[in-house]
Order: sequence, then C-alpha cells, then structure tokens
Amino acid sequence: MTTIPVEALLRKKERFERGEDHRALEDPTAELLRLEEQGELVVQKIQGDVVTVPTKYGREKRIQKGHLWHHKSCGQCGHIPGYSTSIFWVMRKLGYDYHDPRDQTSCTAWNYYASATSNVAAQAAVAVRNFAAAQETGYFPLVHCGTSYGHYKEVREELLTHPELRTEVREIMGKLGKDLVFPEELVHYSEWFYAMRDEIAALQTRDLSGVRVTVHPACHYYKLVEGDAIYDPDVYGGQRTAVVTGLAERLGADVREYSTWFDCCGFGFRHILVQRDFTRSFATMRKIEVMKEEADPDVVLTHDTGCVTTLDKSQFAAKAHERNVGVAVMSEAQFAALAMGAHPYKVCQLHWHSADYRPLLEKMGIDWEQAWAEFQEGLKKLEKGDKRYLDWDDVD
Repeated sequence: MTTIPVEALLRKKERFERGEDHRALEDPTAELLRLEEQGELVVQKIQGDVVTVPTKYGREKRIQKGHLWHHKSCGQCGHIPGYSTSIFWVMRKLGYDYHDPRDQTSCTAWNYYASATSNVAAQAAVAVRNFAAAQETGYFPLVHCGTSYGHYKEVREELLTHPELRTEVREIMGKLGKDLVFPEELVHYSEWFYAMRDEIAALQTRDLSGVRVTVHPACHYYKLVEGDAIYDPDVYGGQRTAVVTGLAERLGADVREYSTWFDCCGFGFRHILVQRDFTRSFATMRKIEVMKEEADPDVVLTHDTGCVTTLDKSQFAAKAHERNVGVAVMSEAQFAALAMGAHPYKVCQLHWHSADYRPLLEKMGIDWEQAWAEFQEGLKKLEKGDKRYLDWDDVD
C-alpha cells in the first residue's frame, strides 16, 4: 500500500516507541567533543550547577542553571517585549546571573525559512559568530527563539557531517578574528524553565489551580532535529514534548487536551508574508476555535515568539466576524512570572497583547485596574523627566 504524507504525519503524532533505533544512538555532543580533539572546532563547555533532562530518544541533556548568555528573539523585541523581560525577571528572582548582550545578531533563519535566499556557509557563519561572541564573555548561550533553536540544530548537523563546510566557516571566522565555536548543548529557554520548574514553583505566590490551560508546542522547537527535544515519561506518557506542559502542571494549572495540538499555529513563515489571511484563518479556525470548543481554556501557553504573536493577534479579525475566539495567549515565561508575583504590566507587559487577558488576571487574583494605575504612575515619571527608563528598581 502506498503511504501518503498525511497518513504518515497522523501516525507520527499518535505514538512513537523507544527501542532499538539508530536515532537513540545519536549524540551531537559526543561528536562535537571528538571533532574538538582533532582540532576541527572549539566546544564551549557547560559549567556550574546543571540539571539533566530526558530527550525524545533517550539521550540525557544537560541544562546549565546560571551564568547564561541570552540569545534573544527578533520578534520578542518587536512584538512581545514582556516575553524577554519575564525571562530575565524570573532568573533574577531565582538568583541566577546572566548576560544580556548587545552584539548578538539575528540568526537570519527568517530569511532561510521564508525565502530560501541564503546559503549554507552564510547561515552557519552567522550561528558560529554568535556562539563565538558568547564564548568570549564566558557565559553559556541560552536561545530564546524556537526558530533560532531549530535552525542552529540544523546548522550543527551540517557542521558535524560536512568537513568542507567547517573549512569554509573556519575561514570566515578567521577573517573576523574568531574561532569556530559551538556550545556543548543547544538549549532553548523553555527547556531551562522546564528544568527549573521546582525552583520556580517554590517561589510561587499565586494559586493557579482554577486556571484552565491549553498548550501549543512550537513546530521549530520539536519538529526540527526532533531527537534533541525534551520528552518526559511523566508528561503525556512521553509522547509529546514536555516543555511548557511540565511547567504549567508543576504550577498547579489545569492543563487540558485538544485535538489539533500537533498543528502549526498558522505562522508558517512564508504564508505570514504572502498569504496573511490564510495564517489568520488557520490560527483562529484550526487552533483557537478548536481549543475553545474542546477545552475552554482561560489561556493558551506557548514558547515561541511567532506562535504567541500569531495566536494572539489573529483573534481580532476573527472576532469582527463573530467567530468563537477570545482567549488570552502568552508565553509560559510570562505565566510563570505572574505565578511568582510579577507585575502584569511593568514586567509581563500584557498591554502589548491583543486578546483580552483581564479575565485571566482576575482568576489569578490580580487586580488589573490597580496594576494599570501603578504602571501609569511610572509613566508619569518618564513624562516629567524624573527618570529616563523604568528599571528593575521599579518592578521589584
């Protein structure tokens, strides 16, 4: 019988078995270290306190707790600034130091996935340049963006398997005065939140037991080089990635199922550029409406900039057509920060979001009107020239 792609995709999302599979033996870290011994590249090592987590096919992945170099997301800065500030705020509350670099570039994967107008050496050189910049500070890279994370894993695969590409990238780095550097592990920020969920829950100040949650796992996190994503036997029986869900459950939220969890949020890179109506229709009719009908969530949690933006900001157009939409969308970093007592506007910056988040805040026991008044007081200081910026002293 001929297998069509749709059938293969449906089987893939239903169940996979761990067993005698060559993928279980894949260990990019071991291969990186082997190449370092041969003088092919430099590996930035994990250091300090570490949490070990399980990956899809059984390889154990090490997550460094502190002293992290934040590879931020282009979209976070432009659309959801409360995303990155929530990550920083949580790390500060847990007492872990970090470095917020000013010399990080875009990973340029947007260009790669949306238009395919780049080339392998250029893409790899951008990745290595950022990792070399991290190594020069001594801080270990932590990647905020799901697309950067997935893309860098593809770059790693290319560098490990193609000596001629390593030579080409090494020459480019030589012109920049930098080494061909790659980190011992590629770590997405949501993996750090999953690994740190017990420490986060220990500082929780708000009860989330009555909050209904649905989770949208980001495609570029667990569908690109899938074996590297975290899968926990205690979360979905190890059949789906555990990040986001594992944290929400640890915080006591009511995580609910819906049938289209495997589908893209609708962003899709190319069609957000050339078929925006398709994106908005998919995000609302294939994702938000299905969640509303099957799970009735108070909030949708996800872990990538494109997903938060698409699921949140697509709802206003569907609402104008009286579709069944209207549910708050945010990252699990913002959700965790709120659970730990973060200010909804000064830290999480929810006023940048389009879907109505205020019913969720009320359910979490947050007086959003008082919080908004406090935020406005801070803005008055800026208007009067008493301060140039709101800083951490204004939010702690």
